Amino acid sequence: MSDFLHTDVLIIGLGIAGGVCAYQLAKEGLNVTILLKETTEDDGNTHYAQGGIVFFGENDSPEKIYNDIIQAGGGVNNPEAVKVVSTEGPKVVKKILIDEIGVEFKRDNNGLLEFTEEGAHSVRRIIYSGDKTGKAIITKLIEKLKEFPNITILEKHIAIDLITWQFHSKDKFRMYKDKTCLGAYVLDTTTGKVKNILAKATILATGGMGKVYLHNTNPDVATGDGYAMAYRIGAEIINMEYTQFHPTTLYHPLKKNFLISESVRGEGGIIVNSKGERFLFKYDPRGELAPRDIVTRGIISELTESKEECVFLDATKIGDRDKLINRFPTIFSTLESIGIDMSKELIPIVPAFHFQCGGVKTDTYGKTNIKRLFAIGEVACTGLHGANRLASTSLLEGVVFGNRCSKFLIENIHKELFNEFPEVIPWIDTGDELPDPVLIKQDWEYVKNIMWNYVGPIRTRRRLKRALSDLKNLLNDIESFYRDVKINRDIIELRNGAQTGFIVALSAWTNRESIGSHYRID
Repeated sequence: MSDFLHTDVLIIGLGIAGGVCAYQLAKEGLNVTILLKETTEDDGNTHYAQGGIVFFGENDSPEKIYNDIIQAGGGVNNPEAVKVVSTEGPKVVKKILIDEIGVEFKRDNNGLLEFTEEGAHSVRRIIYSGDKTGKAIITKLIEKLKEFPNITILEKHIAIDLITWQFHSKDKFRMYKDKTCLGAYVLDTTTGKVKNILAKATILATGGMGKVYLHNTNPDVATGDGYAMAYRIGAEIINMEYTQFHPTTLYHPLKKNFLISESVRGEGGIIVNSKGERFLFKYDPRGELAPRDIVTRGIISELTESKEECVFLDATKIGDRDKLINRFPTIFSTLESIGIDMSKELIPIVPAFHFQCGGVKTDTYGKTNIKRLFAIGEVACTGLHGANRLASTSLLEGVVFGNRCSKFLIENIHKELFNEFPEVIPWIDTGDELPDPVLIKQDWEYVKNIMWNYVGPIRTRRRLKRALSDLKNLLNDIESFYRDVKINRDIIELRNGAQTGFIVALSAWTNRESIGSHYRID
């Protein structure tokens, strides 16, 4: 048996975008249900965002922010989305994060906000909270959300698939209806039971897809769930070839996937090869402060030429030990735990997948081509980032579009469109035997290696062709596997990850033009 639950708004995921949206909706009295795969303590990419968030710096303007975003994105950004973020962004950060939520950003002795610099920004405009800005924001935000009796947070719950009028209702005229989302089938991973959650509006705030790549900076929950679920019901997905790789990830067996924040370079850190030589100026006059895609390719080219396994980040000239501990407490302590004193020693680094610039196509209010389905944050694509994301705009994006999505729903959710419900087919279990964990593990390794080797930072026609062939065959096997076993989180995530990988490979194959983070050498 499976349960039926009803809510005004179902939000799948709780990062900064989903959290801001839920907060604004709850203030207006709407009932909000939030799904988390893990717990509020450790779920999502927002927890791991180190650097900061874009604000207005000295001698700054919306026009300067606009131009920096466009330039970093290779000029293929959606101008409307960039304008919205560059004009509304700092205002919303102040109103919601600083004034209402009470996030404690770093301030000087006079109580004024301190700014740091990051790659491809024309002025110092990034506000931060040590090197745990994301955690500082999401912790305060969740504290606020828990004050609302009309918000239900379901921890250890994972969406299986979105419920639609066309595919999951008993309406005999369903084939004539517009594509409409009605909620989601949701697995309670603690009890193993499936809940049918029906909602007037469903919001994807599922974050990214880092686990699809062998080397990445994301937590394990980033398995591409939102992209895959949306794709399966016919949502438009765009720009998925624009997979951003972060140039400075720690290269060490004890701390895989640990990100060294862009702000280390912004404060004066430099990148050198094994001979101690700076080499990035060969690729761009901005050197270490060039956009991430350029720095990443510069590092890969250097590694290919030298046949070395890593390059090095030199932070020794930023300041003494005390200054580095004060500015980068998490990075310093993490490095020290594995025997690296960043005030005296070089930090071994390599590039890794970091952020998906594409996603479920939306307008600037989070609306998709599926009625009553919205997407915000990394899973969505307004076109803001174009082909490459400007540093410290991901948290900004979440605040702006989480807020705008809530505004649209507050004004429109009472309308008839959002209040029609047919009789829905409840979830039906398909198998009794749990998936074989050995098969799950092997299939994940296969996906990760295909994506890193064939759909990585540097791509060719032959590599992409092989990726599509291999992933298509694997997807067929996984789909058969999925339908024969008892549903659990492992098989749900594997299915979504493989599907998302295929979408990325197909997008990269289709686009023959090298722009930003999509780089082909044929």
